Amino acid sequence: MRILFLDDFLTILLCFFLWPFIQVLISTLCLKIPDAKLHPVSFWYRSHAWEQGGLFYQRVFRIRKWKELLPDGGKAYKKGFQKKRLADASDANLEKFLIESCRAELAHWLSILPFWLFGFIAPAIVIPVMFFYALLVNFPCIIAQRFNRPRIHKLMQNRKSGMSSRLL
Repeated sequence: MRILFLDDFLTILLCFFLWPFIQVLISTLCLKIPDAKLHPVSFWYRSHAWEQGGLFYQRVFRIRKWKELLPDGGKAYKKGFQKKRLADASDANLEKFLIESCRAELAHWLSILPFWLFGFIAPAIVIPVMFFYALLVNFPCIIAQRFNRPRIHKLMQNRKSGMSSRLL
């Protein structure tokens, strides 16, 4: 239900400014979630059988060809954790990586949800466009987290069992 009626140019401009604001706000709020609340093995974050330890994302989406093109949001925040490259492969850093990948996935899922808010400032036809935009921008990042997390888990398990593995 549209409640703000602006001319088309101002409506489009407002949409362009609102999306980054919303996404930064959600990311900032997610950074405030204590690490202890983000469990990489919980139902929401663990790799499910159909994902085949992340191989599903390679087979269906060819993620290895494009994941390096994704921005690393960890660079944008003072307390952010960069996930593009592992600077430190210690167990503590890998554990932190798992937690931060959960945080990133949550932030991207939450960043999809506000698409409907644009119905308050734009014609109803804009809502599906905003939904498509939200998916287009956030889904690749969600896929990257779901692809990387089981690979890190496997690396850590192999270390514990004394096996070496080339996963990264």
